[in-house]
Amino acid sequence: MTSRDRAAPKPGRFGLTGDRAHEQLIAAGWWNATGPVEESVPVLLALSRVPDPDAALLGVERMREADEASWGELNATLHTDAGLRARLLATLGGSTTLTDYLVSNPGAWRRLSEPARADVDGYTARLREALRDDGSLLQGKDAVRALRQGYRGLLLEIAAADLAFLVEPDLGQPSYTEVTTWLTELAEAVLRVALDVAWLECGGGDEATRLAVIAMGKTGGRELNYVSDVDVIFVGEGDNALATRVASGMMRLVGASCFEVDAALRPEGKAGALVRTIDGHAAYYKKWARTWEFQALLKARPVAGDAELGAQYAEIVTPLVWSAAERENFVADVQSMRRKVESHVPADIADRELKLGRGGLRDVEFAVQLLQLVHGRADPELRSASTMEALEALGDGGYVGRSDVAELESAYRFLRTIEHRLQLHRLRRTHLFPDAEDVDELRWLARSIGLKPQRGRSAGEVLLGEFRKKIKAVRRLHEKLFYRPLLESVARVPTEALRLTTDEAKRRLAALGYAAPDGALNHIKALTSGMSRRASIQQTLLPVLLDRFADTPDPDGGLLAYRKVSEALAETPWYLRVLRDEGAVVDNLATVLGTSKLIPELLMRAPEVLRLLGKPDELTGKDPDEVAVSLRKAVARHTFVHSAVPTARSLRRHEMLRVACADLLGLMPVPKVCAALSSVWAAVLQATLDVAQRRKGDDIATLAVIGMGRLGGGELGYGSDADVLFVCEPCEGVSEAEAVRYATEVASMVSRLLGSPSQDPPLTVDADLRPEGRQGPLVRTLESYRAYYQRWGEVWEAQALLRARPIAGDLDLCERFVEMIDPVRYPEGGISATQAREVRRIKARVDTERLPKGTDPRTNTKLGTGGLGDVEWTAQLMQLLHAHEVSALRTTSTLDALAALAESGLAAQADVDALTEAWLLATKVRNAATLVRGKPVDQVPTSGKELVAVARILGYEADEDPGEFLDAYRRTTRRARAVVDRLFYDG
Repeated sequence: MTSRDRAAPKPGRFGLTGDRAHEQLIAAGWWNATGPVEESVPVLLALSRVPDPDAALLGVERMREADEASWGELNATLHTDAGLRARLLATLGGSTTLTDYLVSNPGAWRRLSEPARADVDGYTARLREALRDDGSLLQGKDAVRALRQGYRGLLLEIAAADLAFLVEPDLGQPSYTEVTTWLTELAEAVLRVALDVAWLECGGGDEATRLAVIAMGKTGGRELNYVSDVDVIFVGEGDNALATRVASGMMRLVGASCFEVDAALRPEGKAGALVRTIDGHAAYYKKWARTWEFQALLKARPVAGDAELGAQYAEIVTPLVWSAAERENFVADVQSMRRKVESHVPADIADRELKLGRGGLRDVEFAVQLLQLVHGRADPELRSASTMEALEALGDGGYVGRSDVAELESAYRFLRTIEHRLQLHRLRRTHLFPDAEDVDELRWLARSIGLKPQRGRSAGEVLLGEFRKKIKAVRRLHEKLFYRPLLESVARVPTEALRLTTDEAKRRLAALGYAAPDGALNHIKALTSGMSRRASIQQTLLPVLLDRFADTPDPDGGLLAYRKVSEALAETPWYLRVLRDEGAVVDNLATVLGTSKLIPELLMRAPEVLRLLGKPDELTGKDPDEVAVSLRKAVARHTFVHSAVPTARSLRRHEMLRVACADLLGLMPVPKVCAALSSVWAAVLQATLDVAQRRKGDDIATLAVIGMGRLGGGELGYGSDADVLFVCEPCEGVSEAEAVRYATEVASMVSRLLGSPSQDPPLTVDADLRPEGRQGPLVRTLESYRAYYQRWGEVWEAQALLRARPIAGDLDLCERFVEMIDPVRYPEGGISATQAREVRRIKARVDTERLPKGTDPRTNTKLGTGGLGDVEWTAQLMQLLHAHEVSALRTTSTLDALAALAESGLAAQADVDALTEAWLLATKVRNAATLVRGKPVDQVPTSGKELVAVARILGYEADEDPGEFLDAYRRTTRRARAVVDRLFYDG
């Protein structure tokens, strides 16, 4: 062998790896001793691009040997006709079965001179021509052979058009929809011609007997595979025995020549009659049909036989299909069927099963069909038998997010294309993706769909990665859409209620309990008018929301609030998407909007909390300390006061809304609600103090903010003020007067900034508990406080200091202030009997003078009998008397102080339990009343929607008399008052 021979190009350069490739190329005349023949290079390059170049070259060899006489013509055409070259070589390299057809039918390659361009009528005409003999159609075995040949020839044209782009990209890749349409129309043509033959074989029939063929499954949806059973249902009229013989004959002929025809989707399945009348079908579907049968009927479409009879069948079943979602447990039945199908897939191939496995084609189809059946009752645009058309319509209508639609469409096309290539290879029905270890199969399959190596990965590895990514995406979206809670909610809404602008809707609104149906209808029209995507999504959501609002204390108010929120958040891109995709969010949003006037106002300014309504753990799981740190950091990033303080307000709004929603939904206990509100208030104070000191300069005095009242006790409600004391201490070299002046300016700035009017609940900083009250200086030094309490402090001030707790400012100064006041609030030996009488006198005066006129003392949560004031004053008197000897009483928390009374034996456990129960109930009711009315309130509502709403927040069901809540409240506070009388007044 010469050096020239050794350097000659190898066939492997063109993707050929077979042992005989060299001699095959020489035999074809495309190769010589020095390498490729120059004029044959385009053919060799085309060969290199097909899925399996070796298989294609072998196919060429077999065709040449089978018809040597026409080899010259074929070879010349391959060199001159790029279109035919692409179609023929791609088919030879993509399907061994169609290669066999080309070999056994010399000259069949000429069919590929032009791309496939036919419709069902064209296919039917060509098949009839293939079966025609002396003007009539062939019958029996001759018909089988002729139909098989005609079908395979047309299938060859489709496959060639499908694969040609791999060789010649300029020919264009037909879309998935185009290919499935060709395959479906070819199958329809087969059914039509076979039905004609069957009639002939049965004697031609009579005019009184008619038969229609209804396509089901993928044929009905115009999305047939290369190898699929064709599902059908037969509808007959007249002589049923004759119609059955014709139907059976058609099935036998098609099954023996082209593909299996499956009529198992008919009523009663294989046990039922093959042919039924329209009335027989209608009676069955109305009385006996199961849920899955209506799901199957979604794709029902007349394709052959008597067109009028087929149309009558469609007219009968269509209304039944689009009312099926009203069946009891419809959604659950469809979901159960999908799980059942999935469970039958063997575990060892489940992750490779394209059709039935997790993330496979059925996941897409079941999700789309369920959405169609639920929402298509009121939206005719969804009533398509095609999965891809329906998916697009679901996206256009806003039922599914655009990104989800795009991802599902991409995955579905990819998986169906893989399925097509696998079936086309040997024309066998298969849905099994190759094993990851089968490198050769993966390489062939990757090439068959046009994938190329990427970044050091082979084409097979690229395919495997893409396949895994697609099935993962499909499964994720399937679970998101198929098990969407909103589906069951929509399915439970009667069909007529889905048409929101009709007179029936007005009557339904009245029946649901809306006091002003006309007004409600106006809100609905405002939300759903127009052709926008938002309007479409609202049309889906509102039937469910209307039912949900009907279960709330104020349906009309809830709908109005929903309209306001929707209009305020109209430009928030995720708002409606979250409602559409998260059923729990819809339910909880309806509950809070139909119960509270405070929450809607907050929600319009803190919409991000809406996302949490479907996530109870996130709604309730925030740590108050972490929230406070985040708030301070966020505010600290702002240099200017007028941007820093709004940031603090915004974060407080967010937290208040989060807590309010959790509270109203019964997800957060009273102590946690109070602690969260107190923590965020303290954080706002600290952040604002930081801002004010930065603006004024912080080298003149240190400043401390001491929480008093409910803030100090960590017991704030939604409308509580922040009771505080301001303490300062001069920096080194600064006079006391200058320090106080500076601290007063800072404290005034903090109060002014937080108290400025806004749309949020007010942030009132109240320093009236300071020495001398409003007449005294706003800020004192630590020593000034010490001197005051030692010389002039009164017992009520010692009582007020029981709740004093560091909130903000200099930590060291805070600690020294607390150390300074401990002897005042926890006096050695306790307060004197005279001082105790003074506390009781002051309490009696407060009860008499501060209770609003006309107020029922039994239902005032703050100053009423057994209310917050009674419990707190009792606990505080016991602290003043005994905290010097019982360390557990040295707490700012009312509940902790009550617990310490029982533990120390200062009060009976039963008495402490009564006081604790009353305090928790009064706090809960006070907070609930504020949520319901939208403003701070101490009085328990005693009638109307507000009473119902408060009772509902307290856990009473809709069918319970809210008067039972009132009775329970009065009973609980009455028991507490009896304890107060013994411990506070008689102790």
